[in-house]
Amino acid sequence: MAHTLHVDVVSNEQNVYSGEAEFVVLPGEDGELGIYPQHTPLITRIRPGSVRIKPPGAEEELIFVAGGILEVQPKVVTVLADTAIRGTDLDEARATEAMQRAKDAINNSRDKLEIATMQAEYAMMAAQIAAIRKLRQRR
Repeated sequence: MAHTLHVDVVSNEQNVYSGEAEFVVLPGEDGELGIYPQHTPLITRIRPGSVRIKPPGAEEELIFVAGGILEVQPKVVTVLADTAIRGTDLDEARATEAMQRAKDAINNSRDKLEIATMQAEYAMMAAQIAAIRKLRQRR
């Protein structure tokens, strides 16, 4: 039985992570998913939140994803993210400002499409701030 699996986290802009891992934990559409080697094949959507990757012999890596698709094969996990940012690159002040701008736009708009777009932006920034705080607790 294999003790690791290969993990790729890819966004529209770049390959954010590629390497071996003991396990991966991420925000699935219906709740948090834990993926270990030899996991049953699966394809599902993922919500905005933290992807935790545990490389062998190293500390967990945290990557924020703004949603996307997860594909799991017994030896390979692929995360195709709309946006992916390494935990060390997250900026709480910028995320808080973006969240406030989205909140203001929601409160000041009458256009249903704009409100829905800003609500999604607000939720994404809230998830990003939660990821930043989770990362800070681990340090």
